Amino acid sequence: MEAVTPLSLAQSPYRVGERLTYNVSFSNFPSAAHVEVEVASRGNHFGREAIQLRAHVETTGVVNVALFAINNDYVTYIDPETGLPFRSEETVRDAIRNADSVQDFSQPAGNEAIPPKQKAFPGTFDFLSVFYRARALPLNDGSVYNFAVRGEGGEYQAEMKVTGRETIRTNVGSFPTIVTQIKVPNSPLRSLRAYFSDDAGHVPVLMVARVSAGELRAELAGSELIKPPTETVTPTPAIVAAPLPATPPAPPPLNFPFKLGEELNYQVFIGGSNTPLGMASFQVRGRSRYFERDGLFLTVTAQTTNAAARIFVARDQIDSYVDPKSLLPYRTSMNLVEGQRRLTQILTTNQDAGTVTSDKGNRIEIPVGTHDYVSFFYVLRTITPISGKKSVVSMLVENKPKTIFIDPLPRESIQLGPRRVQAIPLKLTTDDPEPDKYQLRMWLSDDLQRLPLRLTCITKLGPLRADLAILPTTPQ
Repeated sequence: MEAVTPLSLAQSPYRVGERLTYNVSFSNFPSAAHVEVEVASRGNHFGREAIQLRAHVETTGVVNVALFAINNDYVTYIDPETGLPFRSEETVRDAIRNADSVQDFSQPAGNEAIPPKQKAFPGTFDFLSVFYRARALPLNDGSVYNFAVRGEGGEYQAEMKVTGRETIRTNVGSFPTIVTQIKVPNSPLRSLRAYFSDDAGHVPVLMVARVSAGELRAELAGSELIKPPTETVTPTPAIVAAPLPATPPAPPPLNFPFKLGEELNYQVFIGGSNTPLGMASFQVRGRSRYFERDGLFLTVTAQTTNAAARIFVARDQIDSYVDPKSLLPYRTSMNLVEGQRRLTQILTTNQDAGTVTSDKGNRIEIPVGTHDYVSFFYVLRTITPISGKKSVVSMLVENKPKTIFIDPLPRESIQLGPRRVQAIPLKLTTDDPEPDKYQLRMWLSDDLQRLPLRLTCITKLGPLRADLAILPTTPQ
C-alpha cells in the first residue's frame, strides 16, 4: 500500500493581525469595489481552538449605484491544524435591511482528514478559508491542488495548478510571483488566475478572472500587520447565540468623509453647452507604506472627450501620497499633457522643514501645511462649512505656494442631472491682486460625506463646469 504524505499547513499566512486590502476593477470601471481580509484572532471560539478570519466586500462609486450594491461582512472560524472551517457567519446589507446567516461545516476527522499527496483535500472550504489554505500550500512548479468550496448557494470543485513565475507591478510595488491557473466548472468566473508573492507568506498580489460582462481584477492595494493584544482564553458559555468574537484593535480609522476605494467621476462642460467635453476621476486608491512611510494614495485623472479631443487633446494624471492623519502630501507625481504642453515631475515635500524638492533638483520654500491639487480636493471635505466663517489653506500652484480662502455661503439646491440636490456652496479666492479672478466655486453635498457635487470656474475657453456623474443614493 502506498504511503500518503500530508501537506503541512504553513503558518505564515495565518499571522494574527495581518490585514490585506484590495482594489477591484471591473470592465471599464478602474475602482469598482474594495476588499479587506484579515486574520482577526486565535483562541477559544465555540468551545474549541480556532483561528478567526474576517473579510469585508463593498462596491463603490458608479458600480455601487448603477450595477451592484454590495456591502457584506464575512467571519469564518477554522481549525488551526487543517485550515478547514467549522463555522461561517455572513452579514449582507442593502438599502432596506441587513440579513445575517450562520453555516456550520461538518468536516472529516482522523485518518480521513489526511490529504493524499498533491491531490484533493477532504472536507469543504468556504471562500474565505480557501483563500488562506491556498496560501499555506508549497506551490511548487507544476503542482495541482483540488478543493471543494461552498458558497453563494452552491458547492464547487476547484482545481488550482501552478503554471510558472512572473513579476507583477502594482501600486504598492513590484513583486516576483508564483502564477496559478484556477478552474471552477459551472462557475461564472472564467480564465481565473492568481499571482502569489514568491515568499513564505504567499500573499495574493493580483487575481484576474473573466465574467460575461468583462474582466475582474483584484489588485493588492495595501498590507499591514496589526499587533494583537495578549490573548486571554475565556470559557465558552453553556448557552450562546452567535456571540461576537473578540478582535484585535484596528489602527485608528480614517476619520474623514471618504473611505478607501471611493471613486468620484465628473463630466466637464464648457460654456453653456450640455454636451460633456471632458471627464475627470478622483480616487482614494489605498493605504499602505509608500516610499518608506505610512500613507494614503490619492489620484486624479482628467481628459478631453468626444469632439473636444479632436480639437484639443488633454490627458492629465496626478498621484498624491499623503499623511493618513493630516492629508498633507509628502510626494506628488504629475504627468500632464495639454495640447503642446508637456509636464512630468515628481515633488517631494518636507512639511516639517517647509520645503518642496523636485526630481530636477529645484527647491521651493512653502508654508508648513501646504497641499497639492489632489490633497486640497479632499481636505476641503474635512472642513466644517459654517456660513460666514472663512477657512485658509495653503496650496502649491504652478510650483508656487498660494493662500486659498474658503468662504461657505448659505445652503441652496442645485440641479444635478435629473435631480435637485441640497448643497453647500463654497467660494474659493486667493491672495492674488485679483482674489476672485477665476471665480472658483464648489458645491458640497449637505450630508456627512460632503461630496463635491459641482465645481465651476472661468477659463480662457469660457466658463467651465464639472458635475458629479452619478450621485450615490446611500451613505458610504
